[in-house]
Amino acid sequence: MEAKDYDSLVEVFRGDLWEAELVKGLLASAGVDAMLKDETLSVVTSPYSGTGGCVLVLVNKEEEVYAKKVVAERKS
Repeated sequence: MEAKDYDSLVEVFRGDLWEAELVKGLLASAGVDAMLKDETLSVVTSPYSGTGGCVLVLVNKEEEVYAKKVVAERKS
């Protein structure tokens, strides 16, 4: 297994927790490793704020272009 450097993560999606989970799964099925940021905070704050939490989907900088293409095709 090839080791990957995650020193520089970039955001490719921002949305509700359920949307971010779907995008992360979509990226995984396309072979892109992704992680969620702020998912715990989203779960804690969204029931009280009424606005829903904002969760980020992050990928390695080297996979940014491909990941954004995969996310963009999801909206088509």
